[in-house]
Amino acid sequence: MLTAIVLLPTAMAALLLCVPRSAPRTLFLTAWAVTTSAELLLTVIVWAGYQADGGMQYETRARWIPSAGISYHVGVDGLSLPLVAVTCVLFLACTAYAWRETRRPREFAALFLFLQTTCLGLFVALDLILFFVFFDLSIVAMYFIIAGWGHKGAARAALKFFLYTFIGSLALLLGFIGLYLAADPHTFDIVELTAADPLAGRATHGALVLLAIAAGLAVKTPTVPFHTWLPPAHTDAPAAGSAILAGVLLKMGTYGFLRIAMPALPDAWREYALVFVVVGVVSVLYGALVALAQTDFKRMVAYTSVNHMGYIILAIGAAGAVGANQEARRLAVTGSVFQMVSHGLLTGALFLLSGVLYERGRTYEMSAYSGVAGRVPVFAALTGVAAFASLGLPGFSGFIAEFQILTGSLGPEPVATGLAVLGILLTAGLFLRALQQILLGPLRLPVAAPGTDRPFPDIRLHEGIAIAPLLILGVVLGLAPRFVLDVIEPASRTVLELLAR
Repeated sequence: MLTAIVLLPTAMAALLLCVPRSAPRTLFLTAWAVTTSAELLLTVIVWAGYQADGGMQYETRARWIPSAGISYHVGVDGLSLPLVAVTCVLFLACTAYAWRETRRPREFAALFLFLQTTCLGLFVALDLILFFVFFDLSIVAMYFIIAGWGHKGAARAALKFFLYTFIGSLALLLGFIGLYLAADPHTFDIVELTAADPLAGRATHGALVLLAIAAGLAVKTPTVPFHTWLPPAHTDAPAAGSAILAGVLLKMGTYGFLRIAMPALPDAWREYALVFVVVGVVSVLYGALVALAQTDFKRMVAYTSVNHMGYIILAIGAAGAVGANQEARRLAVTGSVFQMVSHGLLTGALFLLSGVLYERGRTYEMSAYSGVAGRVPVFAALTGVAAFASLGLPGFSGFIAEFQILTGSLGPEPVATGLAVLGILLTAGLFLRALQQILLGPLRLPVAAPGTDRPFPDIRLHEGIAIAPLLILGVVLGLAPRFVLDVIEPASRTVLELLAR
C-alpha cells in the first residue's frame, strides 16, 4: 500500500510527459487532480487501518543493494502517518489552486507529481540511503518549480535554494555513513540502527556524527543561521510552490531529527540537547523580529516559518533533558509533531492567499494595499482566519501545538521557554499589523498601467476550494485534536524510551 502511495504520482508524471504538449491544458490538470485525490483516498484507507499503539506498520522490505547494507524499507508510525496525510492534503489543495495555470501545464503538473513522490517517500523511508535519495530528489524538483514558474528573481532564488540545501544534504550523507560504519554488522536500516545504538559510549564519534546530521537537517528546517535561502525562495516561488516548500519540505528537517538523530544517537543528543534548545529559541525570536520588519507580505510569512520551526527545535531539545518529568517531555515531542501538521495547513493557506493577492495586484508590498476588505470580503475573511490561526489563537490547531510545546518545555527548560513566549507576542503583533494595513482603512489598490483599470475580484471558486479546506482542518484540529494525538502519542513515548537508554 505504501509503495503504491509513493510511486503513483511519479507513474502519472511519466504518463503525462508522454502526452504531446499540444493536448488540452485541462487534460494535464485533470490527471493531476485525479492522482492527488487518489493519493488522499489511499492515505485515508491507511489511517483507518492503522493501530495507534501498534508501532511501525504497513512495512515493506526488499533487497536493494545488500552488499552495502541498503534495502528498500518503508513503513509508517505515529511520527510519519500525520505527515503523510498533511502532505496529500496540501498537494491536493495546490492542484485545485493551480487549476488556471497556463504556463507549460504538462511540465508543471509532472513536476508537482514527482515532488509528491519524493515527499511521501521520505516520510515512509526506513533506510538511511532511501531517506537520502528522496531528500535530494525533492531539492531537484523544487529547484525546477521555482526557476521555471517563479517571479523575476526566481533563477537566483532557485540557485541559492539548491546550493544551500544540497550542501546540507552532503553533510547529512556524511553523518549517515558515520552511523553505518559504527554499526556491527554494517547497515543503513533505521530500525536496526535505533535498536542497536551503535555509538553508545563513543562520545567523540557520536558528537561528530550528530554534528553532520544536525547540520544537514538544520539547513532544510531551516534554523538560524542556516535560514538565509528561505525568504528569497519563498518570495520568488509560485504560490503553490511556496505552499509545498513551507508546508511539506521544511518538515523533512524536523522529521529527520525525530526519526533519526534522537533515537539513533541518544547519548550525543542528551549531551548536546541544550544546544538545540538555544538554537530553537534564537530561531523563534529572530524569525518573529525579522518578520515584524518586513513590508512584503509573502516575505513576512516566510520568516514566520523560521519562527514556527524554532518551536519544534526547542521542544525536541527540551525532550533531551532526561532528568526532567517524563510526561512533560512526551508532551513536548507530541507537540512538535502536531506543530508540523498545524504549520503545514495554516502556512500553506497563507502562501496560497499571498498568491491570490499577487495575482490581483502584481505586488506583495503591503503598503500598496489598504481597505481591500470592502472590495473582497471573502478574501479578507480567509486571510483573517489564517492569520489568527497562525498566531496561536485558541480554537485553532496552532494553539494546541504551541500549548503542548511550551507546557512540555517549561519544566526541562524554564528560561528558554519563557523567552520563546515572547515569540507568540511578536507573531501576534506582525499579523495584526499586516491585517490592519491590507484589509482596513480607505480603499487603496496597486496602480495599474496608464489608461487601464486593473480588476480586483474576490476569491474564485478554484482558490476557495484550495484554501478553505486547509483552514477548516485547522479549526477541526483545534477543537477536536484527539484523533491525531492518539496516533502521535504512542510514537512519542517510543522516541523517549529510545532516548533514555
